This record gives sequence, structure tokens and C-alpha cells, in this order.
Amino acid sequence: MKSPRPAGPASASADGMPEARAGTRCGQRRAPPVAFVAKTLAIGAMEVRKLRHDPTELATRAVQPALWLLVFGQVMSRGRVIDTGGLPYLDFLTPGILAQSVLFIAIFNGISVIWERDLGIVHKLLVSPTPRAALVLGKALGGGARALVQAAVVMVLALALGVHLRTSPLALVGLACFVVLGAAVFSSFSLIIACIVKTRERFMGVGQVLTMPLFFASNAIYPTSLMPRALQIVAEANPLTYQVDAMRRLLLPGFTSVASAGPGVDFAVLATTLAVLVAVCAKLYPDLAR
Repeated sequence: MKSPRPAGPASASADGMPEARAGTRCGQRRAPPVAFVAKTLAIGAMEVRKLRHDPTELATRAVQPALWLLVFGQVMSRGRVIDTGGLPYLDFLTPGILAQSVLFIAIFNGISVIWERDLGIVHKLLVSPTPRAALVLGKALGGGARALVQAAVVMVLALALGVHLRTSPLALVGLACFVVLGAAVFSSFSLIIACIVKTRERFMGVGQVLTMPLFFASNAIYPTSLMPRALQIVAEANPLTYQVDAMRRLLLPGFTSVASAGPGVDFAVLATTLAVLVAVCAKLYPDLAR
């Protein structure tokens, strides 16, 4: 007489890894939209909770945009060497520095996954049924939540300096959307870099090399019309240009720009860029565990 068959699938290994991998593949193929959104938000919430362990990070990162407004902005306003279309230079600069602070926070977000790789957390996430795209997008949105806090600091400082900004609910909601969207774009780009270099030392070097070209090859501190044509082409391909353009349209009364057809175009460019970067990063993310 045969002994009773043990409960559970016969193909299960001792540690249950095959079933986990199968669940992951099934989750990636068939996860309904609601489940995908829920898992993405769960990963994003996990990223936001990290701030409770190191809240001083936001305070230290707020120093750089404060220096740009208090020193660079004040000096250039007195010099009047940049044509800003009739706007006070400090008003013109504020949305650019706001976008810069978002960029500087987001571009180094990828170092967190390298820490998680060294601690073995990435391996646990990869055997979960969470789609790779949800892991990437959730981390990107977590970077966006961090950037919102920094944006609030820059806004308060700008208002204290007398910058004329729209503070209507509609303008602030639109600003929050572009802050989160822009941060998600650059966080996803940062995660791609982390997946490629895989070490903290290499990541910090590459991140520092990329940050300044992204910032200066945009319309953050001067209009693109002042650039040579070759640099204008680079600026037109730079997502930061569209984020800054949208923020200026939302915050500065009477601002007009030829950089795009409006906030709708800016949103479409940033959203498309985010979708492409998330798709690429979702393909590369499993390489972190190797």
C-alpha cells in the first residue's frame, strides 16, 4: 500500500523557489491593472517610510537650492546680463532651481537599490509575485514623494525672497504633478544606471558626471534661445527642459515660452519618457541579483 502523497505541488523544491518564480512570471503576465497599481503604491510607500530613519537627508539636500537662490539668483538679478523676456531674473530662476532640486534628489535614488542588493533585499523582491515594472515604478514614485518635500522648501524660500508666484490650488496641484513626474523620470534613469554599474563607487561617479550636463543643457537658468544651435538640440531632447517649462507656465503669471506648445505637451513628453525608462529598467532589474 502506497503512503499518502504529501500536500503541495510535486514540483516544489525544498525552499519553495520554483513556485515563487512561477508566481512571479504569472504575476508579470496577468496582473490586472488594479493589482499592478496596488503593488506599485506599496513599493512607493516603502520608499517613503525610509525618510523616518534619516529625515536629515532632506534638510541637507535643501542647502544647495537655497544657495542657488540666495547667492547666484541675487547676483545675476543685479547684473541683468540674461534676457528673460521682461521677468525679474529671480522669478525666472525659481522654477529652474525647483526642478534642479528634484533632479539632484532623483538622480541619486538608484544608490538605494545597490544597498538593497548588498543586503539581499533585491533577491527577495525578485522572487515575489510583484511585476518588475511595479518595482521600478514604485521606487520612482517614492523618489517623487521625497522631491515634494524639497519643492515645498524651495517655494517657501522663494516667497520669502519676494518672488511673484501663483499660489492658487490649481497651480499648486499642477506643480505637484510635474514634481512627482519629473522625479520619477530621473529616478528611473538613476535605477538604470544602478542596474548597469552595480557598485556604489561607480554609481556615485557616473551620477556626478551626468547631473551637471543635464542641468546646464536645459532652460533651468537661462532661456534656450541664448544657446548655440547644437546645444539647443540637446536641450530639446532633455526631459528637464520640459519639466522647467511646465513649472514656469504654472507658477509665473504672464510667462510665455516657445519651448513647447503648453503643459499638455510637457506632460506627454515626460510621461512617454517615464514609460520608456520604466520598461528598460524592468528588463535590467533582475541583473542586480547576479
